[in-house]
Amino acid sequence: MPKAPRSAVAPRVLVLDIGGTHVHVAFSRRGPEWQIPSGPSMRPAAMVRKVKRATRGHPFDAVAIGYPGVVVHGRILREPQNLGPGWVGFNFRKALGRPVRIVNDAAMQALGSYRGGRMLFLGLGTGLGSAMIVDGELEPMELGHLPWKKGKTYEDLVGEKARVRLGRKKWRREIFEMVAALTGALEPDYVVLGGGNVRKLKSLPPGARAGNNLNAITGGLRLWAPTARSTHRPK
Repeated sequence: MPKAPRSAVAPRVLVLDIGGTHVHVAFSRRGPEWQIPSGPSMRPAAMVRKVKRATRGHPFDAVAIGYPGVVVHGRILREPQNLGPGWVGFNFRKALGRPVRIVNDAAMQALGSYRGGRMLFLGLGTGLGSAMIVDGELEPMELGHLPWKKGKTYEDLVGEKARVRLGRKKWRREIFEMVAALTGALEPDYVVLGGGNVRKLKSLPPGARAGNNLNAITGGLRLWAPTARSTHRPK
C-alpha cells in the first residue's frame, strides 16, 4: 500500500467527485468549494483545465478522484456513459502535476460512509453503484450488472429509468427486495444507501441507513489517509 506524500503537515488533498452534470471540487469535509459543469461533451483534459482555473491560488499535494465508471487498481477501464470520450488511459498525474488516486465514485462515497465492520454500500442514482468494505478493506463492486429476475439486472429495476417506468411505489418495493437479497448473500453488518435517489425513499429497508453525497468528499480525503487500505493504486 503506497504511503501518503511526505510532509511536515497532513497533505492537502484536492477531491474531485465527477458526475454527469457537475464535478464537485473540494479540499475539506465541509463540501465542494466549486461545482464545475460537466455533461456529455466534457473530456478529461477540459475538466483538468477548469479545475486548475478554479483552484488557482489554492495549492494541493495530492488528488483523489471519484470516477463514474469501472476502475480497477487505479486504472479507468471503460469510458463513462454520461461524459465525453478520452478518459481511458488519460494521465491525470501528469495533467495535474500531483500524485493521483482514482476509484469508482460509488466506492469513494462508500469510503466516506464507513463506520467500521462489514458495510455494503449501494448508490441509488442513474444506475446502481456498489462497494463493500470489510474491516477497513475497500472493494469496489459492479453488483448493478448482475442478473436478478425476469432477465433484468439489479440496475434495470432500481435505477432512475426504473423509477420513472415503474412508479415510486413499485420502485421502492424493488429496492427493499434488492437490499434483502444482497444482505442475505453478502452478510454485511449494515447497509448504506447513498446516491441522489435515496431521498426519494419514504422509509429504509431493515438494517439500512441513508448516506449523503457529501460523504464522497470525506471518502476522497480518506483515500490519502496514512492508514487507508483499498484496492486502488496511485497514478
